[in-house]
Amino acid sequence: MNVNPSPAPYRADPKIASLGDKIGDPVRAANFPATILRYRNDRWAATVGLDKLSDTEWLDHFGRFKPLPDNLPQPLALRYHGHQFRVYNPEIGDGRGFLFAQLRDHAGRLLDLGTKGSGTTPYSRQGDGRLTLKGAVREILATEMLEALGVETSKTFSVIETGEELFRNDEPSPTRSAVLVRLNHSHIRIGTFQRIAFEDDAERMHALVDYVLRNLYGVEPAENPAAQLMRLAVPRIADQAAAFMVAGFVHGVLNSDNINITGESFDYGPWRFNPTWNPNFTAAYFDQNGLYAFGRQPEAMHWNLAQLAISLRLICDSPPLVEALEGYPQLFQSALVRRFLWRLAVQSRGDESDRALVEASERAMIDAEIPIADFFHQHRGGQIPKGRYQGERYAIFADLLGGYAAPVEPDYWQSHKPCSMLIDEVESIWAAIAERDDWSLLHRKIGEVRAFGAALRAR
Repeated sequence: MNVNPSPAPYRADPKIASLGDKIGDPVRAANFPATILRYRNDRWAATVGLDKLSDTEWLDHFGRFKPLPDNLPQPLALRYHGHQFRVYNPEIGDGRGFLFAQLRDHAGRLLDLGTKGSGTTPYSRQGDGRLTLKGAVREILATEMLEALGVETSKTFSVIETGEELFRNDEPSPTRSAVLVRLNHSHIRIGTFQRIAFEDDAERMHALVDYVLRNLYGVEPAENPAAQLMRLAVPRIADQAAAFMVAGFVHGVLNSDNINITGESFDYGPWRFNPTWNPNFTAAYFDQNGLYAFGRQPEAMHWNLAQLAISLRLICDSPPLVEALEGYPQLFQSALVRRFLWRLAVQSRGDESDRALVEASERAMIDAEIPIADFFHQHRGGQIPKGRYQGERYAIFADLLGGYAAPVEPDYWQSHKPCSMLIDEVESIWAAIAERDDWSLLHRKIGEVRAFGAALRAR
């Protein structure tokens, strides 16, 4: 998903139908009392040929969920299981969202339009199937910032306020409601495989693996398709973990039902960006044991991949799955170094000094208490702020960084302040909306983040 958006015609392609009626349940969206358009992402709508919709048509499709032409005739609440904080839960599935449409983009990739807050489904349990407007605003900010930072992420496609009052335990209530639509490269999760394994349905597992290989990875199934999928998924998800770390991002809830099979981050809840390089920093107030703390995210992703391997044992012997899984640590380290050097804008030297620079950077950030956003901004292109930071660990880092050749950097880094997305600013943006219905801070921040992303890519 993390490619430059390019215009394309509308091409419906509801491939999910090939998986039969057990992949999800047909549902209907809630009949909302209002549909007030708050955000439409025309930059990404253009990639699937939907940017020319009028606002009225947009509200019809993404607020009332009138089917798109030649697409799914009715939304599907997808079925899956998952480990939630390492406890297996067979009672979950799409509880407040559904798959609404599938389309091809300019590169021919199959993309999904899925929802959050669209009403109750057979998997809602005791939930109301709704999303707070604050949650939708937070997801806009998360996805915009992650996209700028080069993280493979879903794109917030649409936010429509729905005119209901919601009651929540973790924020002032009643609060405003919304329905969100996201664009991403599949809603097939590790938990999707877990459900099929739980039901011991080998035929359906073969069909799912075939679907993922052909439609999401764009390859023909080999002699051992399950092992082939494992070999493809491990580097993608290792890269996702590395991307989170270099972005300073804490997803908050890395359960197996929240891990996309293509390594694309999505379904944001209590996320935070870490102010400093603090491995123990957590995003979710309910993560009391720090299972998904900043520094434990690579471990969490590895653990989730192990659950994928266990599920695929239904149709595959263990050795090739284990072999693929054992490659994760090295793949993660390689991705971490590559992404770290990219954000610093220095050219790899192709030897052990790359890894040494990353390790020294981490120690320097911790020792000198340098905010992550400031660190990368101030040192980008090998620039060392003179006399700003002290300490032995910082001196080691500065010496290593000085040995790297750096490209000529755009003026952005001299003329702009570091771009960050810390919780205080997120809360200020929301407060302006909640108290004064002032959306200007949100739109200004989106503009700043997109300019930041453009500067990061301008190499």
